[in-house]
Amino acid sequence: MRWKVAILTASDRGSRGEREDTSAQVIRELIEEEISGEIIEYRVVPDEKDEIMAALIEMTDYFRAELILTTGGTGLAPRDVTPEATLAVVDRQAPGFAEAMRMISMQKTPRAMLSRAVSGIRGRTLIINLPGSPKGVSENLSAIMGQLPHALAILTGREGDHGDEV
Repeated sequence: MRWKVAILTASDRGSRGEREDTSAQVIRELIEEEISGEIIEYRVVPDEKDEIMAALIEMTDYFRAELILTTGGTGLAPRDVTPEATLAVVDRQAPGFAEAMRMISMQKTPRAMLSRAVSGIRGRTLIINLPGSPKGVSENLSAIMGQLPHALAILTGREGDHGDEV
């Protein structure tokens, strides 16, 4: 089963072309290899709440992504507003993903507790915030990868809550 996936990078420098977006490339590789995801949209926006919100809404409502993975803007810096933008557009939170990522990351570095990443659902789209660094993206996405297909199957109505095909 192929999943429609969108990647959104929140980065002031990246949006100005001053920084290569290697974190998005890590997401792309892991999603294509691990869950046969198809990247249907990719965008880099500045660390501006309104721009992040607009991109998330367009990726869900227009492009109909089943999964949106954001990278960047989840720390404590004043311009890190990805969690606030995400919470403003989701209908329901799905905190287990962010909790699992922090738990696994804490085993590697105590700085993981500084992450403010969130995850939630807009319509039939799962939105998950990832860190901005390629290493952080790889570790965090690997921590939840095993549950993504089942979560997406339930969310999109392809499977019941207990793994029964609908």
